[in-house]
Amino acid sequence: MLLWSLLVILAPVDGKSDWLTLVAPSAVFEGDRIDLTCQKKNNWWKVKRVSYYKDGEELQLSSELSNFSIQRAVLSDSGTYHCAVAPDWPLFPFQKEKTSRSVRIEVQELFPRPVLTVSPSRAIEGNPVTLTCETKLSPQRSDAQLRFCFFRDGRALGSGWSSSPELRVPAMWSGDSGSYWCEAETATPSVRKQSLQLQIHVHRVPVSNISLEMRAPRGQVIEGRNLVLLCSVTEGTGNITFSWHREATGTSVGKKTQRSLSVELEVPAVQERDAGRYYCRADNGHGPIQSKVLSILVRIPVSCPILSITAPRAQAVEGDVVELRCEAQRGSPPILYRFYYEDIPLGNSSAPSGGGASFNLSLTAEHSGNYSCEADNGLGARRSEVVPLSLSGTSSYREEQVTDRALGLLGVPACVAAALLFYCRFHKTRGRHSVTNALSLSPACLLSFPGTCLVVSFLSLRDVPSANSQASIPSSPSPAIEDLQPDYVNVDPGDGDVAYSFVWSIQLPEDSENTRRTILENKDSHVIYSGVKEM
Repeated sequence: MLLWSLLVILAPVDGKSDWLTLVAPSAVFEGDRIDLTCQKKNNWWKVKRVSYYKDGEELQLSSELSNFSIQRAVLSDSGTYHCAVAPDWPLFPFQKEKTSRSVRIEVQELFPRPVLTVSPSRAIEGNPVTLTCETKLSPQRSDAQLRFCFFRDGRALGSGWSSSPELRVPAMWSGDSGSYWCEAETATPSVRKQSLQLQIHVHRVPVSNISLEMRAPRGQVIEGRNLVLLCSVTEGTGNITFSWHREATGTSVGKKTQRSLSVELEVPAVQERDAGRYYCRADNGHGPIQSKVLSILVRIPVSCPILSITAPRAQAVEGDVVELRCEAQRGSPPILYRFYYEDIPLGNSSAPSGGGASFNLSLTAEHSGNYSCEADNGLGARRSEVVPLSLSGTSSYREEQVTDRALGLLGVPACVAAALLFYCRFHKTRGRHSVTNALSLSPACLLSFPGTCLVVSFLSLRDVPSANSQASIPSSPSPAIEDLQPDYVNVDPGDGDVAYSFVWSIQLPEDSENTRRTILENKDSHVIYSGVKEM
């Protein structure tokens, strides 16, 4: 009976045995550790070898009863597992292996393979793009932490791994075209998955709507200052090459390549030769476009003006009218000239087309001194050097000059001029001692050869109208010539007792002797008569 029991125990078993049990985890996710343990029911028999199988294929063979582990499970580790043990029974070498029952292990996906998306779907050069790595953790492992990283042509983008599933690219350029993908991973357990690759082509926008404008202080291009030419386009992506050209020659005056819709060209210290017509071009690989022509006018500040004074004689005297002329050799018109006497404004004159301008001044005794002028065309005033002017002579000196001039113009002989000069002085001296009885003389005739008569009238200051009243000329010596105007008038307001003279020259009628006799009969003790030869 004992022997029979022993034979039963040692009898070969062809089917699954309850002697062995394969111990495996009930739920497995990607990245988990899988530990398989083959346990025997009784410990009285020895084990010769232990084998672990997956889907009928041997995974591990060991001489002792040990565990079989998968350190990081993957989806492909899913399958049917069992173990087998060969007893170490020397008396029964024919004894077959004991096999455990099979255990199904299903490795669950921790998160699906990520999908890379791009928004907007059409990448435009220069515009922002958002890359998204889309995936989701299993609800049973929602406490796991995911990290993401984006790649282009094998190179990580941005700052590398991040907890955000999005990456925003501020601007995409044509050089950013390529193959993109993303990866997602968990830190514990460590599971990493990669998306499929996505080809992104960045589209370039051609340049359009080009314009050229100038930037200068107060909108004026001034010689010696900087000028900025701004070339702009409203559309266009990528590197844009801008160039500036003179219309007259077509030559380029500057060239720049930038990722910008507008570029400035600075022209330092503009010169007069820089004036002209300009245009600019822009090109980003789709062909150049050209702007409209812009005219540049360079305004020139006035140079230091030069003042000149022109008098009617070598030595100016009171009563003379002098010409003050101010001229700047350079300067854009219009130019305003201001004239000064000892820094006191005298007046101004404008030169609308450039050049110089003049100012006439009637001299008085107070006009001796320094004169200057100023030129201004709105770009800064410049003052000339000071020019001195001195006056000489007195009122009696001027009377001599006036008398000599009047008689000289009419061809009066030297003796007659001397007589008139003597009369003027005598009359002036007499007038100074008789203020209350001012002298007033009627006209007299200085008769020449037949046909011509010179008529002279002398008046005291009281007979002459003031500067502010309408001047009245003394009556002519003969009704026949009452419509004539005097050929010469000397009015000198500088001295209260200075005599005034009026000079007529008339043609005598056929009965000139009678007319002469009539005129000579109007004698006055203070009138000198003399014959004047007709020239």
